[in-house]
Amino acid sequence: MSTTVIVNDKMQQNYWYELSEPIGENFDEEFKPELTPKEMLELGVFGGHYLTDCQSEFPKDWFDHAKLSPQKPDSKLNFFHIKASQPLSIWKRNGWIHPDDPRGWFQWYCRYYLGRRHEDDKRQIKRWKAISRHIAQLKKACRTRDLACRPKQRQALLHWAYDSRKM
Repeated sequence: MSTTVIVNDKMQQNYWYELSEPIGENFDEEFKPELTPKEMLELGVFGGHYLTDCQSEFPKDWFDHAKLSPQKPDSKLNFFHIKASQPLSIWKRNGWIHPDDPRGWFQWYCRYYLGRRHEDDKRQIKRWKAISRHIAQLKKACRTRDLACRPKQRQALLHWAYDSRKM
């Protein structure tokens, strides 16, 4: 039996979707994120400015220890204390935004993690897999767990649910 989630926030009004899978389970076999949305929010991603107006859509405990900045992004809240993301306008201009997930990849991932399955899943998983090229670059340039090496690239990997602290 599926559950309907109704969204009314700053970016979506009267949007709804169905949860058809158990939370955190039954992912596509090619999609193996190393971090959950909750872990990402606790580590510090997107300058703390992601999901600040739509917390009611997601489990309350995701935000218990989340590093959030409701007014504007604050790179000091990121795990590596560095800005490593592009503005939403660039994502829109490049066609990376699906209308059902106007906040981008992380919103898609949060909803996928909750159990939503969607027509955009294959494209988003393909994009997630493409980010792995940064892992190869990081491993080539840095000693394992040298967190001072390439912090911007490490932060960007955290934004894509790759745990760059272990690389």
